[in-house]
Amino acid sequence: MGEENKKRLEQQLWNIANELRGKMDADEFRDYILGFIFYKYLSEKIENYANELLEEDGITYTSLDENTSDGKEYLQAIKEDTIEQLGYFLKPSELFSAMAKKGNGEGNNFILEDLTQVLRHIEQSTMGHESEDDFEHLFEDLDLTSTKLGRTEEAKNKLISKVLYHLDNINFELKNHDRDVLGDAYEYLIGKFAAGAGKKAGEFYTPQEVSTILARLVTTKKSKLRSVYDPTCGSGSLLLRVSKEVEDVSNFYGQELNRTTYNLARMNMIMHGVHYRKFDIKQEDTLEHPQHMDDRFEAIVANPPFSANWSANPLHMNDDRFSQYGKLAPSSKADFAFVQHMIHHLDDNGTMAIVLPHGVLFRGSAEGHIRQYLIEDRNYLDAVIGLPANIFYGTSIPTCILVFKKCREDSDNVLFIDASNHFEKAKNQNYLREEDINKIISTYRERKAEDKYSHLASLSEIKENDYNLNIPCYVDTFEEEEPVDLDAVSSELKTLEIDMKTTDESIAKFCDELGIAKPF
Repeated sequence: MGEENKKRLEQQLWNIANELRGKMDADEFRDYILGFIFYKYLSEKIENYANELLEEDGITYTSLDENTSDGKEYLQAIKEDTIEQLGYFLKPSELFSAMAKKGNGEGNNFILEDLTQVLRHIEQSTMGHESEDDFEHLFEDLDLTSTKLGRTEEAKNKLISKVLYHLDNINFELKNHDRDVLGDAYEYLIGKFAAGAGKKAGEFYTPQEVSTILARLVTTKKSKLRSVYDPTCGSGSLLLRVSKEVEDVSNFYGQELNRTTYNLARMNMIMHGVHYRKFDIKQEDTLEHPQHMDDRFEAIVANPPFSANWSANPLHMNDDRFSQYGKLAPSSKADFAFVQHMIHHLDDNGTMAIVLPHGVLFRGSAEGHIRQYLIEDRNYLDAVIGLPANIFYGTSIPTCILVFKKCREDSDNVLFIDASNHFEKAKNQNYLREEDINKIISTYRERKAEDKYSHLASLSEIKENDYNLNIPCYVDTFEEEEPVDLDAVSSELKTLEIDMKTTDESIAKFCDELGIAKPF
């Protein structure tokens, strides 16, 4: 499928979302439209798979009679196979197309109860199998009883039926397309909803430009990855972005606090063709209740909530993630707690990149102590990259990216990049252009110093600055103004004075002729 068709699919899906959400908030309707697109994807996926199994018998999945002994025998065999291979099961009568047809047909077209049951059946079909954790409560945010959908049952049914009708008219053509086409369209929708969600967007989405930078940083000199991990994975966009930069990622790991966003991340993984055995995403508070404590990862990326609160409970000093530092990040600013958590999970041959507010570069007390330990004792800090202000949804503050490695090739210096002035200004937000992204990545990979853009700081230089990493301490972006020619300015002032005197005389002459008082 060409880029033009991909854009057309994206636009079709966004038009449906816009047309049908009515007065509902964008972030509320998001859960419904994305959930139904996912349901349609699962339906098409299982129908295609079942048709391949039935091809030798010359029948199709939708032609099976679920009430005959032959039909039940077929369905049982298909169920066992699809749960093993795809992770879930849907009967022909439960497919998206069947629900859409019933909801928009003549006679009894009330489908809310049936649809609720179908979505629950998808989840229940995985119970006791490997895929159970990946499908458990996956559709819980599709509350078809919510008054947000309409005041009466008839109104709710009409809206949902309309959504299914419009989506049913779009052929996802899963057999003919590259697996990422529909996944990318799904990602496009998530991004569009994020753009209209204000501060809430930061909970589930990292702008694609920033995701691209993080992904390219951690995949430098890598063509395959054993594992990638995001401790604050949101909708999973960062994890998926990393996979686009290499030939293969064996396993994806993530943790997300928000339940709705956690569901969205699992859907996003499956929509991008990531097999249920290849991803392990958990729902819990990463700092307080980490779920992958014994695992080490080759690539780690994160865009955690900036300066979030956390417990900073003294008991954490017995935690392997924090014990060696001697101090905990302050309870009002968890930034370095996320850094410490990620470093604990970083494999010896791995790279991690994390987006943080600028305060982490220079704040003192416990944060200054942790910063010094990471540089002086561990020598893990590889690069500091300053980004432009106002490039994230929901906040206009300037941010930075810190890159860490446990085994650094260039262990005698730290690369500083000031990319804060390299962006395109838009109406409400700034954007990193492709050339801005490429410049950051090429500078990092070549570790080159460039006047007013980047600097290789020796460890002794950082020590002299008392481990303050504020970028202007290392990259001088000051533009010297051209010298002022005072003689020329003096001459210009004299000329202006003569001109003003001539003008005053002309005005006085006109006032005399008109017989009115002079204004001076």
